Amino acid sequence: MAGIPLNVVTNKEATNTNDQTSDNPTHDPSAITTPNNKAGSYNSDSWIRESDIKLSEETKALIKQASEVYDQNNPTKRTWYGRCIFISWYCALDCTFCFRATDSHNKRHAKDSKRSHGSTLLEALFCKLFNWRIEFLTGGIGMMPDNELIEYARTISKVYGEKIWLNIGTLTTKRIDELLPYIKGVCGSMETLHPELHKEVCPSKPIKPYDEMFTRLREENPEIKRSIAVICGLGDTLDDLTYLYNFIEKHQLHRITLYALKPVKGGAFTQGPSVDFYASWIASIRIRFPKLEIIAGTNLRRCEEVGTLLKAGASAFTKFPATKQFATSKARLLARQTKDNGRNFISNFTELKDKDGKDINFEAEIDKLQIEEHYKEQMKEKLPNYLKVFLNPKDKDKQKDTGGC
Repeated sequence: MAGIPLNVVTNKEATNTNDQTSDNPTHDPSAITTPNNKAGSYNSDSWIRESDIKLSEETKALIKQASEVYDQNNPTKRTWYGRCIFISWYCALDCTFCFRATDSHNKRHAKDSKRSHGSTLLEALFCKLFNWRIEFLTGGIGMMPDNELIEYARTISKVYGEKIWLNIGTLTTKRIDELLPYIKGVCGSMETLHPELHKEVCPSKPIKPYDEMFTRLREENPEIKRSIAVICGLGDTLDDLTYLYNFIEKHQLHRITLYALKPVKGGAFTQGPSVDFYASWIASIRIRFPKLEIIAGTNLRRCEEVGTLLKAGASAFTKFPATKQFATSKARLLARQTKDNGRNFISNFTELKDKDGKDINFEAEIDKLQIEEHYKEQMKEKLPNYLKVFLNPKDKDKQKDTGGC
Protein backbone atom coordinates (compact mmCIF):
# COMPACT_ATOMS: atom_id res chain seq x y z
CA MET A 1 0.00 0.00 0.00
CA ALA A 2 1.27 3.47 -0.84
CA GLY A 3 1.68 5.81 2.07
CA ILE A 4 1.57 9.57 1.83
CA PRO A 5 3.99 10.50 -0.99
CA LEU A 6 7.43 11.67 0.04
CA ASN A 7 7.13 14.98 -1.81
CA VAL A 8 3.78 16.08 -0.39
CA VAL A 9 3.34 18.84 2.16
CA THR A 10 0.35 17.85 4.28
CA ASN A 11 -1.01 18.00 7.75
CA LYS A 12 -2.02 14.30 7.61
CA GLU A 13 0.35 11.74 7.62
CA ALA A 14 -12.67 -8.97 -12.42
CA THR A 15 -11.72 -10.52 -15.20
CA ASN A 16 -9.33 -9.53 -17.96
CA THR A 17 -10.60 -7.85 -21.11
CA ASN A 18 -10.62 -10.12 -24.13
CA ASP A 19 -8.42 -8.05 -26.40
CA GLN A 20 -6.21 -5.89 -24.21
CA THR A 21 -4.51 -8.05 -21.61
CA SER A 22 -1.52 -10.25 -22.16
CA ASP A 23 0.23 -13.24 -20.68
CA ASN A 24 3.47 -11.28 -20.78
CA PRO A 25 4.96 -10.99 -17.29
CA THR A 26 4.72 -7.54 -15.79
CA HIS A 27 7.83 -5.64 -14.82
CA ASP A 28 9.31 -6.41 -11.42
CA PRO A 29 8.82 -3.15 -9.49
CA SER A 30 11.78 -3.87 -7.25
CA ALA A 31 14.06 -3.46 -10.25
CA ILE A 32 13.49 0.28 -10.50
CA THR A 33 16.28 2.28 -8.98
CA THR A 34 14.16 5.18 -7.78
CA PRO A 35 13.95 5.63 -3.97
CA ASN A 36 11.53 3.25 -2.22
CA ASN A 37 10.12 2.17 -5.57
CA LYS A 38 8.57 5.64 -5.79
CA ALA A 39 8.64 8.36 -8.38
CA GLY A 40 12.18 9.67 -7.99
CA SER A 41 12.40 13.44 -8.24
CA TYR A 42 12.24 16.12 -10.88
CA ASN A 43 12.29 19.85 -10.24
CA SER A 44 9.43 21.15 -12.35
CA ASP A 45 11.02 24.60 -12.60
CA SER A 46 13.86 23.16 -14.69
CA TRP A 47 13.90 21.96 -18.29
CA ILE A 48 14.28 18.31 -19.23
CA ARG A 49 16.84 17.86 -22.00
CA GLU A 50 16.69 14.92 -24.37
CA SER A 51 20.44 14.35 -24.04
CA ASP A 52 20.32 14.33 -20.24
CA ILE A 53 17.59 11.75 -19.71
CA LYS A 54 19.02 8.93 -17.62
CA LEU A 55 17.35 5.50 -17.51
CA SER A 56 18.29 2.54 -15.34
CA GLU A 57 19.29 -0.69 -17.07
CA GLU A 58 16.13 -2.29 -15.74
CA THR A 59 13.98 0.45 -17.23
CA LYS A 60 15.79 0.18 -20.56
CA ALA A 61 15.02 -3.54 -20.65
CA LEU A 62 11.40 -2.88 -19.73
CA ILE A 63 11.06 -0.25 -22.47
CA LYS A 64 12.59 -2.62 -25.01
CA GLN A 65 9.98 -5.25 -24.17
CA ALA A 66 7.15 -2.69 -24.24
CA SER A 67 8.32 -1.34 -27.59
CA GLU A 68 8.20 -4.82 -29.06
CA VAL A 69 4.68 -5.33 -27.70
CA TYR A 70 3.59 -2.01 -29.22
CA ASP A 71 5.07 -2.87 -32.63
CA GLN A 72 3.40 -6.28 -32.68
CA ASN A 73 -0.03 -4.80 -31.98
CA ASN A 74 0.13 -1.52 -33.90
CA PRO A 75 1.29 -2.24 -37.45
CA THR A 76 0.42 1.22 -38.80
CA LYS A 77 2.29 2.96 -35.94
CA ARG A 78 -0.08 5.90 -36.39
CA THR A 79 0.74 8.50 -33.75
CA TRP A 80 -0.94 11.83 -33.06
CA TYR A 81 -1.02 14.88 -30.86
CA GLY A 82 -4.08 15.13 -28.63
CA ARG A 83 -5.53 18.50 -27.68
CA CYS A 84 -7.61 18.95 -24.52
CA ILE A 85 -10.18 21.71 -24.98
CA PHE A 86 -10.97 23.46 -21.71
CA ILE A 87 -14.30 25.27 -21.44
CA SER A 88 -13.87 26.56 -17.89
CA TRP A 89 -11.10 27.23 -15.37
CA TYR A 90 -13.30 26.90 -12.28
CA CYS A 91 -13.77 23.71 -10.23
CA ALA A 92 -15.82 23.10 -7.08
CA LEU A 93 -13.52 20.32 -5.82
CA ASP A 94 -10.37 20.49 -3.68
CA CYS A 95 -7.89 17.98 -5.16
CA THR A 96 -4.59 18.71 -3.44
CA PHE A 97 -2.42 18.61 -6.58
CA CYS A 98 -4.60 20.74 -8.88
CA PHE A 99 -4.04 24.37 -9.85
CA ARG A 100 -7.81 24.96 -9.73
CA ALA A 101 -7.82 24.28 -5.98
CA THR A 102 -5.24 26.96 -5.12
CA ASP A 103 -6.29 30.24 -3.54
CA SER A 104 -4.51 32.30 -6.17
CA HIS A 105 -6.36 30.55 -8.99
CA ASN A 106 -9.75 30.90 -7.34
CA LYS A 107 -9.20 34.61 -6.81
CA ARG A 108 -8.64 35.04 -10.56
CA HIS A 109 -11.45 32.76 -11.75
CA ALA A 110 -14.95 33.15 -10.35
CA LYS A 111 -17.43 30.28 -10.16
CA ASP A 112 -19.20 31.41 -13.31
CA SER A 113 -16.03 32.02 -15.35
CA LYS A 114 -15.83 30.11 -18.60
CA ARG A 115 -14.12 30.39 -21.95
CA SER A 116 -15.80 32.04 -24.90
CA HIS A 117 -17.34 29.86 -27.57
CA GLY A 118 -15.14 31.63 -30.10
CA SER A 119 -11.84 30.43 -28.62
CA THR A 120 -13.03 26.86 -27.97
CA LEU A 121 -14.48 26.56 -31.47
CA LEU A 122 -11.25 27.89 -32.99
CA GLU A 123 -9.29 25.21 -31.16
CA ALA A 124 -11.69 22.59 -32.51
CA LEU A 125 -11.08 23.96 -36.01
CA PHE A 126 -7.31 23.79 -35.50
CA CYS A 127 -7.73 20.16 -34.42
CA LYS A 128 -9.59 19.45 -37.64
CA LEU A 129 -7.19 21.30 -39.95
CA PHE A 130 -3.91 20.24 -38.32
CA ASN A 131 -5.07 16.67 -37.68
CA TRP A 132 -4.86 17.00 -33.91
CA ARG A 133 -7.26 14.72 -32.07
CA ILE A 134 -9.48 16.28 -29.46
CA GLU A 135 -8.28 14.43 -26.37
CA PHE A 136 -11.45 15.46 -24.59
CA LEU A 137 -13.68 18.40 -23.82
CA THR A 138 -13.12 19.26 -20.19
CA GLY A 139 -13.40 21.80 -17.39
CA GLY A 140 -13.88 21.89 -13.66
CA ILE A 141 -16.63 20.10 -11.78
CA GLY A 142 -19.76 22.20 -11.14
CA MET A 143 -18.74 24.84 -13.65
CA MET A 144 -21.97 25.37 -15.63
CA PRO A 145 -25.57 24.19 -16.12
CA ASP A 146 -26.28 21.14 -18.27
CA ASN A 147 -27.78 23.15 -21.12
CA GLU A 148 -24.59 25.22 -21.49
CA LEU A 149 -22.38 22.13 -21.43
CA ILE A 150 -24.53 20.48 -24.09
CA GLU A 151 -24.23 23.57 -26.29
CA TYR A 152 -20.42 23.50 -26.02
CA ALA A 153 -20.39 19.80 -26.90
CA ARG A 154 -22.79 20.34 -29.82
CA THR A 155 -20.90 23.21 -31.42
CA ILE A 156 -17.41 21.79 -30.84
CA SER A 157 -18.33 18.41 -32.34
CA LYS A 158 -19.96 20.27 -35.26
CA VAL A 159 -16.79 22.25 -35.99
CA TYR A 160 -14.51 19.24 -35.49
CA GLY A 161 -16.63 17.15 -37.83
CA GLU A 162 -17.11 14.15 -35.58
CA LYS A 163 -18.18 13.14 -32.10
CA ILE A 164 -15.81 13.93 -29.24
CA TRP A 165 -14.63 12.59 -25.88
CA LEU A 166 -15.98 14.26 -22.74
CA ASN A 167 -14.25 14.53 -19.33
CA ILE A 168 -16.47 16.50 -17.01
CA GLY A 169 -16.96 14.40 -13.87
CA THR A 170 -19.57 11.72 -13.28
CA LEU A 171 -22.57 11.74 -15.60
CA THR A 172 -26.12 10.58 -14.96
CA THR A 173 -27.97 8.41 -17.47
CA LYS A 174 -30.16 11.40 -18.38
CA ARG A 175 -27.16 13.62 -19.03
CA ILE A 176 -25.47 10.97 -21.16
CA ASP A 177 -28.63 10.52 -23.22
CA GLU A 178 -28.72 14.27 -23.88
CA LEU A 179 -25.06 14.25 -24.95
CA LEU A 180 -25.23 11.11 -27.11
CA PRO A 181 -25.53 12.99 -30.43
CA TYR A 182 -22.21 14.73 -29.75
CA ILE A 183 -19.94 12.38 -27.77
CA LYS A 184 -18.23 9.11 -28.60
CA GLY A 185 -16.52 8.50 -25.29
CA VAL A 186 -16.48 9.39 -21.59
CA CYS A 187 -13.28 9.88 -19.61
CA GLY A 188 -13.10 10.00 -15.83
CA SER A 189 -10.23 11.83 -14.12
CA MET A 190 -9.42 9.23 -11.48
CA GLU A 191 -5.94 10.65 -10.66
CA THR A 192 -5.07 7.51 -8.64
CA LEU A 193 -6.91 4.22 -8.13
CA HIS A 194 -5.18 3.49 -4.83
CA PRO A 195 -8.12 3.76 -2.38
CA GLU A 196 -6.26 5.31 0.56
CA LEU A 197 -4.10 7.62 -1.49
CA HIS A 198 -7.15 8.74 -3.45
CA LYS A 199 -8.82 9.86 -0.22
CA GLU A 200 -5.79 12.00 0.56
CA VAL A 201 -5.35 13.72 -2.80
CA CYS A 202 -9.01 13.87 -3.90
CA PRO A 203 -11.02 14.21 -0.68
CA SER A 204 -14.13 15.52 -2.49
CA LYS A 205 -14.03 13.12 -5.42
CA PRO A 206 -14.51 9.49 -4.31
CA ILE A 207 -13.87 6.56 -6.64
CA LYS A 208 -17.26 4.88 -6.14
CA PRO A 209 -19.40 7.24 -8.29
CA TYR A 210 -16.98 6.79 -11.21
CA ASP A 211 -16.99 3.04 -10.72
CA GLU A 212 -20.80 3.09 -10.84
CA MET A 213 -20.86 5.37 -13.89
CA PHE A 214 -18.60 3.10 -15.93
CA THR A 215 -20.68 0.07 -14.91
CA ARG A 216 -23.81 1.86 -16.16
CA LEU A 217 -22.08 2.85 -19.37
CA ARG A 218 -21.15 -0.75 -20.14
CA GLU A 219 -24.69 -1.93 -19.45
CA GLU A 220 -26.78 0.92 -20.88
CA ASN A 221 -24.54 2.61 -23.48
CA PRO A 222 -22.02 0.05 -24.72
CA GLU A 223 -21.46 2.15 -27.85
CA ILE A 224 -19.85 4.88 -25.70
CA LYS A 225 -16.13 4.30 -25.25
CA ARG A 226 -14.63 4.43 -21.76
CA SER A 227 -11.41 6.01 -20.54
CA ILE A 228 -9.74 7.35 -17.41
CA ALA A 229 -7.00 9.88 -16.67
CA VAL A 230 -4.35 9.05 -14.06
CA ILE A 231 -1.42 11.02 -12.64
CA CYS A 232 2.04 9.54 -12.12
CA GLY A 233 3.83 11.01 -9.11
CA LEU A 234 1.06 11.33 -6.52
CA GLY A 235 2.56 8.56 -4.41
CA ASP A 236 1.66 5.32 -6.17
CA THR A 237 4.52 2.84 -6.39
CA LEU A 238 4.94 0.47 -9.31
CA ASP A 239 3.38 -2.22 -7.12
CA ASP A 240 0.28 -0.03 -6.82
CA LEU A 241 -0.35 -0.23 -10.57
CA THR A 242 -2.35 -3.34 -9.65
CA TYR A 243 -5.22 -1.03 -8.65
CA LEU A 244 -5.11 0.58 -12.09
CA TYR A 245 -4.91 -2.78 -13.86
CA ASN A 246 -7.97 -4.03 -11.97
CA PHE A 247 -10.00 -0.95 -12.90
CA ILE A 248 -9.03 -1.20 -16.58
CA GLU A 249 -10.00 -4.86 -16.65
CA LYS A 250 -13.22 -4.47 -14.68
CA HIS A 251 -14.57 -1.77 -16.97
CA GLN A 252 -12.90 -2.93 -20.19
CA LEU A 253 -11.50 0.52 -20.85
CA HIS A 254 -10.62 1.50 -24.39
CA ARG A 255 -8.07 4.14 -23.46
CA ILE A 256 -6.16 5.76 -20.61
CA THR A 257 -4.47 9.14 -20.40
CA LEU A 258 -1.42 9.43 -18.15
CA TYR A 259 0.11 12.62 -16.81
CA ALA A 260 3.37 13.25 -15.00
CA LEU A 261 2.56 15.32 -11.93
CA LYS A 262 3.31 19.00 -12.41
CA PRO A 263 3.45 20.66 -8.99
CA VAL A 264 1.75 24.04 -8.75
CA LYS A 265 2.53 26.95 -6.47
CA GLY A 266 0.18 26.81 -3.52
CA GLY A 267 -0.52 23.11 -4.05
CA ALA A 268 0.47 20.16 -1.85
CA PHE A 269 3.32 18.79 -4.02
CA THR A 270 6.80 20.10 -4.67
CA GLN A 271 8.31 17.70 -7.24
CA GLY A 272 7.23 15.59 -10.19
CA PRO A 273 8.31 12.07 -11.17
CA SER A 274 11.56 11.31 -12.95
CA VAL A 275 11.42 10.36 -16.62
CA ASP A 276 12.69 6.91 -15.62
CA PHE A 277 9.73 6.30 -13.32
CA TYR A 278 7.13 7.78 -15.68
CA ALA A 279 8.43 5.71 -18.61
CA SER A 280 8.38 2.61 -16.39
CA TRP A 281 4.69 3.20 -15.73
CA ILE A 282 3.89 3.48 -19.42
CA ALA A 283 5.99 0.45 -20.35
CA SER A 284 4.44 -1.69 -17.60
CA ILE A 285 0.92 -0.76 -18.72
CA ARG A 286 1.76 -1.41 -22.38
CA ILE A 287 3.11 -4.89 -21.62
CA ARG A 288 0.01 -5.73 -19.57
CA PHE A 289 -2.43 -4.27 -22.15
CA PRO A 290 -0.97 -4.66 -25.67
CA LYS A 291 -3.95 -3.12 -27.48
CA LEU A 292 -4.94 -0.40 -25.03
CA GLU A 293 -4.72 3.18 -26.31
CA ILE A 294 -2.24 4.92 -24.01
CA ILE A 295 -1.97 8.70 -24.23
CA ALA A 296 1.07 10.22 -22.49
CA GLY A 297 0.75 13.74 -21.14
CA THR A 298 3.73 16.06 -21.00
CA ASN A 299 4.26 19.81 -20.66
CA LEU A 300 6.56 22.43 -22.15
CA ARG A 301 9.42 21.95 -19.68
CA ARG A 302 9.18 18.14 -19.82
CA CYS A 303 8.37 17.75 -23.50
CA GLU A 304 11.78 16.44 -24.60
CA GLU A 305 10.81 13.21 -22.80
CA VAL A 306 8.20 12.42 -25.49
CA GLY A 307 10.60 10.28 -27.54
CA THR A 308 11.27 8.12 -24.47
CA LEU A 309 7.55 7.83 -23.69
CA LEU A 310 6.83 6.67 -27.25
CA LYS A 311 9.58 4.07 -26.99
CA ALA A 312 7.91 2.90 -23.78
CA GLY A 313 4.73 2.16 -25.72
CA ALA A 314 2.62 5.31 -25.62
CA SER A 315 0.16 5.50 -28.51
CA ALA A 316 0.23 9.32 -28.68
CA PHE A 317 0.98 12.38 -26.56
CA THR A 318 -0.98 15.33 -25.19
CA LYS A 319 -0.67 18.51 -23.09
CA PHE A 320 2.10 20.02 -25.21
CA PRO A 321 0.98 23.68 -25.57
CA ALA A 322 0.77 23.54 -29.36
CA THR A 323 -1.15 26.78 -29.90
CA LYS A 324 1.46 28.74 -27.92
CA GLN A 325 4.44 26.76 -29.25
CA PHE A 326 3.41 26.40 -32.87
CA ALA A 327 6.46 26.15 -35.19
CA THR A 328 8.94 26.60 -32.34
CA SER A 329 12.07 24.51 -31.90
CA LYS A 330 10.24 22.39 -29.30
CA ALA A 331 7.43 21.67 -31.78
CA ARG A 332 9.94 20.65 -34.44
CA LEU A 333 11.84 18.51 -31.92
CA LEU A 334 8.70 16.57 -30.99
CA ALA A 335 7.86 15.98 -34.65
CA ARG A 336 11.41 14.71 -35.17
CA GLN A 337 11.36 12.49 -32.08
CA THR A 338 8.11 10.89 -33.17
CA LYS A 339 9.46 10.08 -36.62
CA ASP A 340 12.80 8.92 -35.19
CA ASN A 341 10.83 6.28 -33.28
CA GLY A 342 9.55 4.91 -36.56
CA ARG A 343 6.09 6.32 -35.96
CA ASN A 344 3.69 7.60 -38.60
CA PHE A 345 3.08 11.07 -37.15
CA ILE A 346 -0.21 12.31 -38.59
CA SER A 347 -0.45 15.65 -36.74
CA ASN A 348 1.09 18.99 -37.65
CA PHE A 349 2.12 21.83 -35.35
CA THR A 350 5.05 23.18 -37.37
CA GLU A 351 3.49 24.53 -40.60
CA LEU A 352 0.35 26.49 -41.47
CA LYS A 353 -0.77 23.75 -43.85
CA ASP A 354 -3.83 21.54 -43.77
CA LYS A 355 -3.67 17.74 -43.69
CA ASP A 356 -3.32 17.74 -47.50
CA GLY A 357 -0.34 20.11 -47.38
CA LYS A 358 -2.27 23.11 -48.69
CA ASP A 359 -2.14 26.67 -47.36
CA ILE A 360 -5.02 27.46 -45.04
CA ASN A 361 -7.44 30.36 -45.46
CA PHE A 362 -8.82 30.35 -41.93
CA GLU A 363 -11.65 32.81 -42.52
CA ALA A 364 -12.82 30.77 -45.49
CA GLU A 365 -12.71 27.64 -43.35
CA ILE A 366 -14.82 29.37 -40.70
CA ASP A 367 -17.34 30.50 -43.32
CA LYS A 368 -17.80 26.89 -44.47
CA LEU A 369 -18.81 25.66 -41.02
CA GLN A 370 -22.41 24.58 -40.45
CA ILE A 371 -22.87 26.59 -37.27
CA GLU A 372 -24.73 29.75 -36.31
CA GLU A 373 -23.40 33.03 -37.68
CA HIS A 374 -22.80 34.59 -34.27
CA TYR A 375 -20.42 31.75 -33.44
CA LYS A 376 -18.53 32.35 -36.69
CA GLU A 377 -18.17 36.02 -35.80
CA GLN A 378 -16.80 35.10 -32.38
CA MET A 379 -14.25 32.81 -34.02
CA LYS A 380 -13.13 35.54 -36.42
CA GLU A 381 -12.71 37.97 -33.53
CA LYS A 382 -10.37 35.55 -31.74
CA LEU A 383 -8.47 34.39 -34.84
CA PRO A 384 -5.90 37.26 -35.09
CA ASN A 385 -4.57 36.55 -31.59
CA TYR A 386 -3.83 32.93 -32.51
CA LEU A 387 -2.36 33.73 -35.93
CA LYS A 388 -0.03 36.31 -34.39
CA VAL A 389 1.49 33.54 -32.26
CA PHE A 390 1.54 30.98 -35.09
CA LEU A 391 3.34 33.38 -37.42
CA ASN A 392 5.85 34.60 -34.80
CA PRO A 393 7.11 31.50 -32.97
CA LYS A 394 9.00 32.28 -29.78
CA ASP A 395 11.07 29.71 -27.91
CA LYS A 396 10.79 30.00 -24.13
CA ASP A 397 13.60 27.54 -23.43
CA LYS A 398 16.64 29.80 -23.23
CA GLN A 399 18.15 28.47 -20.02
CA LYS A 400 21.38 26.51 -19.69
CA ASP A 401 20.39 24.11 -16.91
CA THR A 402 20.31 20.39 -17.63
CA GLY A 403 16.89 19.76 -16.18
CA GLY A 404 17.64 17.26 -13.44
CA CYS A 405 16.02 14.33 -15.23
